Amino acid sequence: METDERGAITLPDVLVQFVRAPFRLRTYKNLLYLMLAFPLGLGYFIFLSVGLTAGVGLTIVWIGLFLLALVLAGTWAFAAFERQMAIHLLDAEVAPMLPPPSPAQRTVWQQVRDVLANPVTWKGMAFLLLKLPLGVISFAATVAMLSISAAFLFAPAVAAFGDWGMADVDGLVFEVSSVGGAWLCLLIGVVLLFLSLNLLNALAGVWRGTAALLLGSERFSEAAPPVPGVPAAAMA
Repeated sequence: METDERGAITLPDVLVQFVRAPFRLRTYKNLLYLMLAFPLGLGYFIFLSVGLTAGVGLTIVWIGLFLLALVLAGTWAFAAFERQMAIHLLDAEVAPMLPPPSPAQRTVWQQVRDVLANPVTWKGMAFLLLKLPLGVISFAATVAMLSISAAFLFAPAVAAFGDWGMADVDGLVFEVSSVGGAWLCLLIGVVLLFLSLNLLNALAGVWRGTAALLLGSERFSEAAPPVPGVPAAAMA
């Protein structure tokens, strides 16, 4: 991406990125992520709301603690899954969720304490809870924008098959009574498609930044400190 002397993105570069949107693989990976956001978010919300409510309500007996442990384990697994989705579908750069492995032996209680003290555990839970409201917005925006664009793109063909007249595509009704009107609808559809794909890429960028913020910790990106008496080659 070209920049000026101050490192800012230039206008020609913005136009190039705008035109390239339909021809980039990242665009369609972004669309897949946006479409999956709502069903996944709904599943996470049900899991967390039911699990936390039941676990807290049953803490007076041992089963409540067991349920809360399952919720934390599930939260960690789902957050790890979301991190991989963000990396592979959004091309996000997400820091690790855990610090480098330590050669020292740790007890089960110490491992549990590490999980509870790990900020990614709670940031990951926040991400899962945000997935539903943001997923609804993402799903609705994706369906609406692509449907309207497709309606304009296919209106001329629908009207032509009907001997010109009213074209009903995806619930949108157009009056296409001439060849000129058909070309106009097609042109509007192309412009809307390019605009929609770029706006949806920007929405995916919001998801990319949110995943990078909540699904990892930059302090875990640092190399593990050397252990006295252990050669560096042995830790590689």
